[in-house]
Amino acid sequence: MELGVFLPISGRAASAEVLTEAARQAERLGFEAVWSADRVVTPARIDTAYPYSENQQFIVPPDLPFLDSLTCLAFLAGRTERVRLGISVLVLPYRQPLHWARVAVSLDRLSHGRFILGVGVGWMEEEFAALGAPFKARGAVSDEQLEIVARLWSEQRISFQGSHHSFDTVAFAPKPQRGHLATWVGGEARAARRRAGRYGDAWFPYYVDITAAELWARFEEARTFAAQAGRDPGRLKLCVCRPIELTKEPEPQNPRRLRGTPEQLAEALLVYRERGVHHLALQFMVGRWPERMEQIERFGSEVIPALR
Repeated sequence: MELGVFLPISGRAASAEVLTEAARQAERLGFEAVWSADRVVTPARIDTAYPYSENQQFIVPPDLPFLDSLTCLAFLAGRTERVRLGISVLVLPYRQPLHWARVAVSLDRLSHGRFILGVGVGWMEEEFAALGAPFKARGAVSDEQLEIVARLWSEQRISFQGSHHSFDTVAFAPKPQRGHLATWVGGEARAARRRAGRYGDAWFPYYVDITAAELWARFEEARTFAAQAGRDPGRLKLCVCRPIELTKEPEPQNPRRLRGTPEQLAEALLVYRERGVHHLALQFMVGRWPERMEQIERFGSEVIPALR
């Protein structure tokens, strides 16, 4: 099972120096990937429930810095050598597909094929409104964009006429480094699993509260959707984002959470590996970067060796 770790691209510590330190630390400790979250603008007032925290409140206040994900990953492509660079996840309806596809392939090429494209439909209604993006049609818009980029990356020239995007014949070069850009489809709803089955190389949800068994049962549905779309369900991977908390003292274990000592976490993570999880992207739930860096260092030195 591969392991990834989220980068500190938001908050007061977000800087070239901290990002370089974080990415190189992950590379040195043996993480396979570093991950950046995506945010274009943070509205001053957010009433939409945030699905990835216990209190359903968005975790980054609007007055704190939030760097652009793809820019950070492009910067880190030149500061690292081996670690893969992923976005979790690019909100497709915020962007014009011909533009973001060019940026994604450029990043992939400049990193020598290390880029992982996580994609999603978004959740914050206020951000959609600020950007003039269609919130209610976000799923349909995203599906069209995935159809478009699949053709951009495989055909020399394409045209497209859809309900939300249309353009006459365009050429698109270069193509992805390996002929195909790894696309991991985020989202937790049934529609996301259908989208992953139809378009993705992986289903890539972010779950705060779930067991490994429940996760695998939902993944089986994504594989069913892949088969219905005429794709090989065995090639679809299960990749997941999870929050994690490293403690100094043993904690009562809850199979729905990742919290405990290095020994407890190693045992819990082995369950995910046994369930067939291909990649686990970990978000260490520590607000301040120095303390978070210390937790990641401890995890790398005490947990990763136990999983190997």
